[in-house]
Amino acid sequence: MKREDLRNIAIIAHVDHGKTTLVDHMLRQSGTFRDNQVVQERVMDSNDLERERGITILSKNTSAIYKGVKINIVDTPGHADFGGEVERVLKMVNGVVLLVDASEGPMPQTRFVLQKALDLNHKVIVLINKIDRPDRRIEGVEDEVLELLMDLGASEEQLDSPVIYCSGRDGTATLDFGSETPGTDLSPLFDTIINYIDPPDVDPDAPLQVLVSSIDYNEYVGRMAIGRIDRGTLRQNQEVAVCDYFNEDAATKAKITAIYQIDGLDKTPVECGRAGDIVSFSGIEGVNIGNTVCDPNCVEALPFVKISEPTVEMTFAVNNSPFAGQEGKYVTSRQLRERLFRELLKDVSLHVNETESSESFKVMGRGEMHLSILIENMRREGYEFQVSTPKVLYKVVNDKTLEPYEELIIDVPEEYMGTVMESMGTRKGELRAMQPQGSRVKMEFIIPSRGLFGYRGEFLTNTRGEGILNAVFANYGPYKGDIKKHANGSLIAFETGESITYGLYNAQERGSLLIGPGERVYGGMVVGFSPKSEDITVNVCKKKQATNTRASGSDETLRLTPPLHLSLEEALEAMNEDELLEVTPENFRIRKQILDHNQRAKASRHAKK
Repeated sequence: MKREDLRNIAIIAHVDHGKTTLVDHMLRQSGTFRDNQVVQERVMDSNDLERERGITILSKNTSAIYKGVKINIVDTPGHADFGGEVERVLKMVNGVVLLVDASEGPMPQTRFVLQKALDLNHKVIVLINKIDRPDRRIEGVEDEVLELLMDLGASEEQLDSPVIYCSGRDGTATLDFGSETPGTDLSPLFDTIINYIDPPDVDPDAPLQVLVSSIDYNEYVGRMAIGRIDRGTLRQNQEVAVCDYFNEDAATKAKITAIYQIDGLDKTPVECGRAGDIVSFSGIEGVNIGNTVCDPNCVEALPFVKISEPTVEMTFAVNNSPFAGQEGKYVTSRQLRERLFRELLKDVSLHVNETESSESFKVMGRGEMHLSILIENMRREGYEFQVSTPKVLYKVVNDKTLEPYEELIIDVPEEYMGTVMESMGTRKGELRAMQPQGSRVKMEFIIPSRGLFGYRGEFLTNTRGEGILNAVFANYGPYKGDIKKHANGSLIAFETGESITYGLYNAQERGSLLIGPGERVYGGMVVGFSPKSEDITVNVCKKKQATNTRASGSDETLRLTPPLHLSLEEALEAMNEDELLEVTPENFRIRKQILDHNQRAKASRHAKK
């Protein structure tokens, strides 16, 4: 039986190609919002971090009604570090809308998400977005999409996918870009979704089967599972069995207490969900992503898509600096452990391992951004802790050490091409392709993941902020040998106290400062960066000795250079191997692992022997 009244689609694309903005207009034009309703832009990016960074981190479910057909829409992340989200939500849909920028064309993440959709044999609608850009190159982008489909082994039907031209910002679409009218609304997109994407083919009378693709949490009802009903009917107060594809024998029984369907941006309580519906439901206390909820008399687990393994690890530990416990609400190892393991319930790409010490945990993720988002969320929730520098995860196969590689695409003005090539050479990057595009050059590299650590900030500086850099995990390959780290040393505070203008004035002659006057510091805290490769200890708390000839306002004549204010990512990139980042709700502080100056010097001499 086909559910002609329903379509389930996902919108997939590279980061910043306009998915969330497009969904905004789809909801507006389908009547989800009232005409006079005030709604913020990018309404699907509900997380504060998503709105600040302009990226989607978590997949979101919404729905629109068009010509009596309910269209369930999943807005997916575009950044490679959140690819685990994309992989699992694609199991809930029957087709995808592939969004491609009319100027940039297919990018690394475009390839990644499209490959996942083709592997599931989904139908594809190609949507070329931002056709109002002055630097658009629509015909070239169309050819690149076709080449990408062929390269990924698309079927004949997928190669013949319909193409729509769109301006997500204006909320218009057209099937014929050559026509004089570029479109007045998104009707061509809605019509194509209904006519081209298959309705769910379901059996409502078969035994129940639902694959849990996502987890939500509600403080009133606890954990809520989200998934598409593959067959049968899910009813309130129904007895069910919960099983796992990789361990079918360990099935448990539970009872469904509440069921919700997605209506626009709201969850509407319902008594039952039919086959084909995307629903969220509560009542299963220990439910996990990848579980199958089914009829107790017919326990059959659905296969769960394999999630790519983590490639980067960091150590999260209890803060033990002299300022520990002064700025955070949650500071103990028990609270840190509970929070990290709670994150595992909804993030399938994250791994957490306990260490020999009860004070620290190994946290592994898909990339620097993946882990930095977790750090930032925890900080905003009131957690205080410290983290190590990011490190890649190696593999040993047949006695050979393998390391993760990234596919890197760089788009820069021609005058910066030489600088980028030089940097790539020192970081073991290999040029695979180069394509001029007007006054800019697009280059493709294969580079070890560790070669990108600390490079983003350097790249923006070298290209005066005009360069575009995108990377996606490629594969594991042979270990490339040592990569030269940045040569900067650290300016380290000598004593605990409050920074003084006189001490800072003397210290700034040694390098760039991270603090201004009147800030609390402790011995072993990094207060700046030195252009030299070795660390330098400075006394920023030093006061000018009083003399008979000293004027009362003499310190006011000393001029300080404004301090650097590092973001979380910049701080992680700037850290050296022997340093930690102290994270609190109020501050980021880089510090040495060994705070005492004499012990640090002794350890350094031991390391050189």
